[in-house]
Amino acid sequence: MVPNWMKEVNVGFCKCPAIYHGKKSFIGRTIKEIFEFIETSFVTESYSRRKGLLQSLDPRVKLISIMAVIFATALLADLRALIFIYVFSLLTAYLSKIEIKFFIKRVWLFIPIFSAIIVFPMIFNIFFPGDPLIQLIYLGPGVHMGPFLLPENIYITRQGVYAASIFIMRVATCVSAIVLLFLTTPQQMLFKSVRSVGVPKIYVLTLGMTYRYIFLLTSLVRDMYIAKRARTIKSRSMFEEQKWVGGRIGYTLMRSLDISEKVHMAMISRGFNGDFKTMQEFKMHKRDYIAGAIAISLSAVLVLISQNTIR
Repeated sequence: MVPNWMKEVNVGFCKCPAIYHGKKSFIGRTIKEIFEFIETSFVTESYSRRKGLLQSLDPRVKLISIMAVIFATALLADLRALIFIYVFSLLTAYLSKIEIKFFIKRVWLFIPIFSAIIVFPMIFNIFFPGDPLIQLIYLGPGVHMGPFLLPENIYITRQGVYAASIFIMRVATCVSAIVLLFLTTPQQMLFKSVRSVGVPKIYVLTLGMTYRYIFLLTSLVRDMYIAKRARTIKSRSMFEEQKWVGGRIGYTLMRSLDISEKVHMAMISRGFNGDFKTMQEFKMHKRDYIAGAIAISLSAVLVLISQNTIR
């Protein structure tokens, strides 16, 4: 006997709570993000194979130069110098065959915006007294917020805006330098260069394995969802969908432990000793020495500016 629910005919797509492309398709949105993450990763990897300025440099020189610039930038408290370094990073991205729109979006998408949210209270005279720039509201004398006495006028201060701008530009410039390093260097060469400058083997190995397992586990989650969706005939309740998600999380954890053991045994059996082996060998050229000297000189000038030795 055919059950009644199999006799029902749904017009259009199945509006299952977990896969319907509406407000409740939390799994669908997660899978969509996974696809976008993998797609973005492949696009990012393609930048390192282009023939640009940073791609032509030795990864060790590139790593040391960018780290030196980041260290000097972290000491800067001059907004004009920070803007100059940020514009310089945009020029470097352009010469490295990276689309400026993609580069700006990738830099400003998370960390600088999050930093702006953190320093947002700093621009008000409640937290950072200073000269009035824009008056917002007049509270009058004797207004309290809990145990705190508020000023008569709430306004945006000139010093607060300047300090917040310095903090945001400093974060954006440092993030831009890191993004340039990752976009223009193949992952294997980047890990090998990190190891060559003295970073302990265990940290580099952990970083490299983590990077690989992110893709492996996202692919595993994507396959589980596609298999479930292919077998879905009738929608289920939200509780059952959440129960399925909980079970898949436990299965993913067990599967990851099993894969890690097998991969470790396979690597040991092939003679892996913790060092990254690549087909390409490091070789210094004249342009590497010139680029390194320019980066170190620029970093030294920025440090002198931060110490008010150069104005």
